[in-house]
Amino acid sequence: MMSGKLLIVGFGPGSVDHMTKRAREAIEESDVIIGYKTYIELVRDLITGKEIISTGMTEEVSRAQAAVKWAERGKTVAVISSGDAGLYGMAGLVYEVLIEKGWTKDSSIEVEVIPGISAIHSCAALLGAPIMHDACTISLSDHLTPWELIEKRIDAAAAADFVIALYNPKSGRRTRQIVEAQRILLRHRSPETPVGLVKSAYRERQHIVLTDLAHMLDHEIGMLTTVIIGNSTTFVHDGVMITPRGYQRKYQLAAAVQPLKPHERLRKEAEPWALDQTKPLEDEDEGSTGASGPSEAAVLAGDNQKDRAFTALATAVRPPSVAAATKEAEPTPLAAVLPPLAAPLAKTAKRQPTAAPKRVKETAEDALAALERRKTRKTAAVLLEAAVSPGVANKQFTPEQLIVLAEVVGMDGKMTYTPDHYMKIERLTEDPDGLVARLVDAGLIVMPVGDVLTVKACDFCDGEKKDAIPYAEELARRFGGMALPKELKLGINGCGMACYGAVHEDIGLVYRKGKFDLFLGGKTVGRNAHPGQLVAEGIPPEEIVAVMAEIIEQYQEQAHPNERFHKFFRRVKQVGRFSHEEAKPAASIEMPACGE
Repeated sequence: MMSGKLLIVGFGPGSVDHMTKRAREAIEESDVIIGYKTYIELVRDLITGKEIISTGMTEEVSRAQAAVKWAERGKTVAVISSGDAGLYGMAGLVYEVLIEKGWTKDSSIEVEVIPGISAIHSCAALLGAPIMHDACTISLSDHLTPWELIEKRIDAAAAADFVIALYNPKSGRRTRQIVEAQRILLRHRSPETPVGLVKSAYRERQHIVLTDLAHMLDHEIGMLTTVIIGNSTTFVHDGVMITPRGYQRKYQLAAAVQPLKPHERLRKEAEPWALDQTKPLEDEDEGSTGASGPSEAAVLAGDNQKDRAFTALATAVRPPSVAAATKEAEPTPLAAVLPPLAAPLAKTAKRQPTAAPKRVKETAEDALAALERRKTRKTAAVLLEAAVSPGVANKQFTPEQLIVLAEVVGMDGKMTYTPDHYMKIERLTEDPDGLVARLVDAGLIVMPVGDVLTVKACDFCDGEKKDAIPYAEELARRFGGMALPKELKLGINGCGMACYGAVHEDIGLVYRKGKFDLFLGGKTVGRNAHPGQLVAEGIPPEEIVAVMAEIIEQYQEQAHPNERFHKFFRRVKQVGRFSHEEAKPAASIEMPACGE
């Protein structure tokens, strides 16, 4: 294996001005650039003359696989993501694909992850300073993550008073998720909580909206929107969204002289809320009341000048609406200054000496119940999708085979006739291997579907022209179901009539006069459908498997993800020993003046 390099690049929001110097260097030094189509367009000016592989949504795995494949050939490959490649980007997936191939840091492929400005940071900068305190990101896309888990994360983050940045909030198909997220957030946040909506930060169509939690859904939200939801202290001033860091707890922001001198600011008495100010938990088994939390004397010392200054300042710097709500709901200085500490103190007073043993017993019982559930849990159902046929040349199902096929599909499954000479079956099942075994035992051929090689042979005139059948069966055995960048059809006709249309497939073989003619790059469908190019005549049958292996393996190794064979042939110009020739335009016939 050659020594290559993988550069996983986050290039920021999209503007060249916000791309790091190292990101630019990585793109410039790369031989191959791989990315989502939109991202490729954003860096188009930097990638002239390079090998470019661009694919659409849901093609992330194929992009990662292609990147590893090119690096294995000794190339320097840049896998690009907007924002930061390590935050919902390609970094993790590339590592996962490498690990599946046995990669370690000592392997021949070097990997470098190059950070970029993520959406939470670029959007926050446009809004003001909304993530000055603890913040988190949550993606609302449930394509890869169960919605139940996303719900729990939203609920936990909202309850913990995090500033929350929602990624992938809404798409054409996913419209309910942002509605559900708002509903969960309103359990814990005021309807007036500031919300910022930023679409296409630092790009041409940048759009910014400042709203609140109650009215956020009144505005346009899409896949290019990042939603930033403030915490309980976030406020808006003159169009700027701000979350205080907490400096008001110790400082007077308008004063030239601070109440606390520099040497006093880290003293314990200046931080009554800090962990060091709480009593250590005592052993509850020894009869302790288990009291914990800050010293009440320290917290409630009303004659302490610093505490009084802090209390007054904490209320004064809040936005008017927040300060008013505090005044109504929190009548004591303690609650106004340290709202998080009041609840623990109340809970401490009620704690009983027997709480710990009871908690241990409940935990043990929960663990045993979980273990029992795991033992009795049913195997998760999977979708079985397969191509089923009675044979490569045989086109006739027996009644017994049809009965087995119907039983395997069942009442809830689906069976579809295809023009590719097989029946496609789909069924949810907990035992896919058992169902496949039943089909095979009935004498049926079972192959995967999707981006694989499918052999499409004629019926060889019901077996009368049987000379080519052994070669067709060997090709099916060797290559049928092989995973490829895109589905590929290998058509085989048993005589020069080519009545099954092999010449229109990606690869076409016509058995004529005891030898094979080879057609490459056919296109079966579309307005510009066309037969393949005749690249060879009279290939000896004993050579045909080797010839096919060379062509198919080159396509497997060098084709871009999702690239059809006819496009691949046109791009690389030569497949195996066969060269591509551009089709000559049809001759135009000029009508005579008389119109005849």
